[in-house]
Amino acid sequence: MSLSLPSLPALPAGRAARLLVLAAVFVCAACGLVYELALVTLGSYLLGNSIAQTSLVIAVSMFAMGIGAVLAKPLTARPLRSFVGVEIALAAVGGASVPALYASFAWLHLYTPMMLLVTFLIGALVGAEIPLLMELLQRLRRQQASLAVADINAVDYVGALIGGLAFPFVLLPTLGLLVGTVATAALNVLAAWTVGVALAGSRRHRGLVTAICGALAVALGATAVTADAFELNARQALYRDPIIHAERSDYQEIVVTRGAPFGPEFDDVRLFLDGDLQFSSLDEYRYHEMLVHPAMNGPHQRVLILGGGDGLAAREVLRYRSVSSVTLVDLDPAVVSLARSYEPLRKQTEGSLEDPRLTYVADDAFSWVRDYSGAPFDVVVADFPDPDSTALAKLYSVENYSMIARLLAPSGRLVVQSGSPFFAPDAFWSVRHTLDEAGYATTPYQADVPSFGNWGYVLASREGSAPELALDDEAPGGLRYASDTVLAAASSFPPDRAERPTSVTTLLDPAILDYARKGWVGY
Repeated sequence: MSLSLPSLPALPAGRAARLLVLAAVFVCAACGLVYELALVTLGSYLLGNSIAQTSLVIAVSMFAMGIGAVLAKPLTARPLRSFVGVEIALAAVGGASVPALYASFAWLHLYTPMMLLVTFLIGALVGAEIPLLMELLQRLRRQQASLAVADINAVDYVGALIGGLAFPFVLLPTLGLLVGTVATAALNVLAAWTVGVALAGSRRHRGLVTAICGALAVALGATAVTADAFELNARQALYRDPIIHAERSDYQEIVVTRGAPFGPEFDDVRLFLDGDLQFSSLDEYRYHEMLVHPAMNGPHQRVLILGGGDGLAAREVLRYRSVSSVTLVDLDPAVVSLARSYEPLRKQTEGSLEDPRLTYVADDAFSWVRDYSGAPFDVVVADFPDPDSTALAKLYSVENYSMIARLLAPSGRLVVQSGSPFFAPDAFWSVRHTLDEAGYATTPYQADVPSFGNWGYVLASREGSAPELALDDEAPGGLRYASDTVLAAASSFPPDRAERPTSVTTLLDPAILDYARKGWVGY
């Protein structure tokens, strides 16, 4: 039984024309995936919640692809013109997506609605491509529909593979997010122009396609040329004080600002990682003195610092003459390098990162702790960022604290920065309960750090009763905040922030992630 296909208006036939259309399928698939990955990446950069961003982008784009495929039905009457138009529109939307979303975040505070709109438009245009390309193939050479679908799917999936690999390993490291998406849009324009000119039936149509694609290519080129200036202005809108240094490492955006909001005598240098404040030079001593010195009350010859790549916790540790070695484990060598060499930051560290007693290890703290097999430590300082992502939540898990216990000497102490007892009380108390679950005896305490507000810590030990909050006999002089009097009051919490029941955090159930995201509401 033979399959009967309806007659279709012909396009310029030939093997070369068919290969050209399949090449367009390949390019479209690669570009479409790059746009989706760019939206996920930008959302992770700006909002930090990579799982939510990925889920939203994938769900909305898949839904929109279905809508686009349905809307493309009437366009199949003129598949060539419609495909060229869809590709030009996709290049325009995709190329403008990152700057538009960055601007909506920096100036309009409408990032999520704009992201959903852009994702829907890109998904709908990508969804419209396949029906149009399918129709083009059929008009070039009639064949069984299943065979045409197989050809298109095979090329489409290979294109998606190449786009998925090119984005993290080529586009992002060499061109950056903004210029990388513009370059991808230019590839879309090239695909539209090539197919439109090669298969157009008249000189007039070829001229029109060339003019439109040329104008869009010029616009994309102008966007690429002005990308640095745009990014600088948009980034500056996010910070109160002038930016004096900005870079994107392999792991995060690093920004340093400097200002004097209260007069020239108040020189305020601030470090931000992915938009989150790490310290202000006006009051960081309060945070770091309270983080380090209670844990140093006891043997402290060997100290491990997890996180703390800015070198400020190390500065406090190295004030003790009897400290023989400090091991600093931080994921991002760019932060450590900047703190070592950039004078506004190096001034705050007082040269701690060049101290011969300190050894820096560029590694993920969780992996390093799991694999460590050396001599035990007297003190472990966990100076991790707040657990607002899954990658960070694992550092606050029972499993991680249990592994750290293996590294502690019998009388060793662990201190964990634990967020704000006032602004995020559930997250704070979850740290204590998770440490309890891991077998530690714990003492929660707090400090006032104006740049952060009320801030909390948990001091823990593996043996005996809960550790005492006090300064060691060898504690250095000249401390500006931590004192025995302050520490005596630091473990008292008011009734409105008293200990409350919370779930513990594990690798498979990161309860603290939910608590951290629900904190700070209304502030």
